[in-house]
Amino acid sequence: MTELASRVALITGAGKGAGRLLAQAFAKRGISVAANDISPINVEQVVDQINAQGGTAKAYIEDVAKKLGAQYIIKQVEEDFGRIDILVNHASVEPHVPLLEIDEWDWHRVLDVNLTGTFLMTQSVGRLMRVQGGGMIINLITAAKGPGMAAGASFAATMSGMEGFSRQATAELSPYGIRVHAVQSGEEVVNRVMALLRKEED
Repeated sequence: MTELASRVALITGAGKGAGRLLAQAFAKRGISVAANDISPINVEQVVDQINAQGGTAKAYIEDVAKKLGAQYIIKQVEEDFGRIDILVNHASVEPHVPLLEIDEWDWHRVLDVNLTGTFLMTQSVGRLMRVQGGGMIINLITAAKGPGMAAGASFAATMSGMEGFSRQATAELSPYGIRVHAVQSGEEVVNRVMALLRKEED
């Protein structure tokens, strides 16, 4: 992988939560940030803050759960930055709806964003990284907890699915120099991800 200050990181769901924290942390370390979200409201604020502080960032507004949207993001990032060294799959939907009350549309939307989005981005970026000779893919896993109740069966199912997906992706992509990591989200997420980057530099 290229030196830290020469890397390009694509983060989905970068407008808030762990995605936002990682975008800011990457930029402070000289990594160029391609920040994706489905809505421009928060992600453009993140990008403006990074650029105002001397970093390099650009917003990409697309729905990663749609194949054309995912492919468009990657194409634009490649045109703008020339490469993608790090992919962070953070975009997710987390409805706090009990199993007996969630409707089919909400169920499918959670699976589409959390799992299908991760698949689409991993597959397309993985193909690019294979040509580049390697890269790092980070899938953020969030515990299915909510105020007074579990986040919901759909969310819990996708988080478990992302862990299994990450294990299989590791087995299939490692021969191409692509490292896939399932990283627990939360307060220490920046430290966990930075530790992975430092490990590769050693």
